[in-house]
Amino acid sequence: MLNNSPAFPTIALVLVALGFLLWGYNRARPYGKLGLLAWLQSVILITPWLLFFGLLSLGIYISLIGMILLLVVSSGLYIFLGNRLRQAGQEEMLREQAAQRLAQQQDDEPKTAPDTAQTSNTDPDVIPIPNEDLEQIKGIFGIDTFFTTETISYQEGAIFKGNLRGDPETVHQKLSTQLQTKLGDKYRLFLVESPENRPVVIVLPSSNDPKPSTLAQKNLALVLLVATIATSIEAAAMLLGFDWFSNLGRYAEPLPIAAGLWLILAAHEGGHWWYANRYNVRLSFPYLIPSWQIGSFGAITRFESLLPHRTALFDIAIAGPALSGLVSLLLLILGLLLSHSGSLFQLPTEFFQSSILVGTMAKVILGSSLEDKIVDIHPLTTIGWLGLVITALNLMPAGQLDGGRIIQAIYGRKIARRTTVATLVVLGIIAIFNPSNPIPLYWGILILFLQRDLERPSLNELTEPDDTRAALGLLALFLMLATLIPLNPSLAGQLGIGG
Repeated sequence: MLNNSPAFPTIALVLVALGFLLWGYNRARPYGKLGLLAWLQSVILITPWLLFFGLLSLGIYISLIGMILLLVVSSGLYIFLGNRLRQAGQEEMLREQAAQRLAQQQDDEPKTAPDTAQTSNTDPDVIPIPNEDLEQIKGIFGIDTFFTTETISYQEGAIFKGNLRGDPETVHQKLSTQLQTKLGDKYRLFLVESPENRPVVIVLPSSNDPKPSTLAQKNLALVLLVATIATSIEAAAMLLGFDWFSNLGRYAEPLPIAAGLWLILAAHEGGHWWYANRYNVRLSFPYLIPSWQIGSFGAITRFESLLPHRTALFDIAIAGPALSGLVSLLLLILGLLLSHSGSLFQLPTEFFQSSILVGTMAKVILGSSLEDKIVDIHPLTTIGWLGLVITALNLMPAGQLDGGRIIQAIYGRKIARRTTVATLVVLGIIAIFNPSNPIPLYWGILILFLQRDLERPSLNELTEPDDTRAALGLLALFLMLATLIPLNPSLAGQLGIGG
């Protein structure tokens, strides 16, 4: 629904994917077997996308069942390669640890962290960790967890450089437990990757934790909620052919359609809250984004506590769009099944060309009726369609959107920054070449000013989500593209979509 040009989106997507694979191969070669295995994982996951969109740009369509089969096979191969990669990584880690232990045995007095931290703070308003606390923090490190070689003062805390001696998750848990035993809840311990791609430990005071929403922010969330209720009712009324604000006496007519949108929005936010509670993570009130076009563009939700690891970030991020997408898909299918001659809404069949996913599903269910110029559809079809668009827009891989959080959780902060820039560039190009559609420009501005920053690092930033979560995340991104990218007109004609 973002662009109506015939082949530009799909051709551009294929070229970007091929460029990504070539860039990844050049980056992976210096790392030998580990690098090549990781690169092959990327190839396995991108191949179904390349086949689907590459053939689509040529007017060749892979059926939905065939695409699902490709995704299942690629996910299985991805998990198999992931097991091989972990096995090779464990072997490499054991060899590195053996070499380090041998070097320590040859040295009668191994290096230890300096007695005093190197001072890098120049801001007089920043108070570093007191020396007595710093000494106790140094005491939590050991040869079997994290062997420190250097301590650097950092903001109100300290950075500890050294060598990681074990599984990151196990090491982080041990160090955090020891830190809490010694100093209570006074400090937070982060296990992250340095700019030199080496594990480092950062200890910061708990006073730097995310702050709860202020009263003004809660009031803003309430105002946006009221505004979204109004815009969703107005959008529903416009679908019924009248202006709700000018015909308040007909207030009850658009309520069923608006209630469907509210159900989808509630499912989305409920999914986030459900998984946040599982990880004891606090979320802010959702700041709903009202929209005259489709009622609402979803909501902005902030984390009000630190995340334990990247898996928690992934689960919380994907839970919202997964639940709202499932509800929207069920409403869409039910609406298509209930559609018949004389249904409430009449749409030009060319309208179904604006989404690959919706168009193909409509063709499967409605069949030859899409060959007519006008098709009668049930209102649930429109509600489900709008829900899929809202979900897909929030899955764009940028900043603190759900899609950006998913990319950050799977691939890390560097890749998430690049996908944020790429998303803004693509939205800008679409806004220039399709000025009649204001949504890309609106979302580009929204991301640029409100959502472009990444989430702060998790307490354990080194442990990545498992392969199954990575496959689910990429499947969600694929469905996002399939929802927002229009059908190639020639392919739509071959499928019989459009009068």
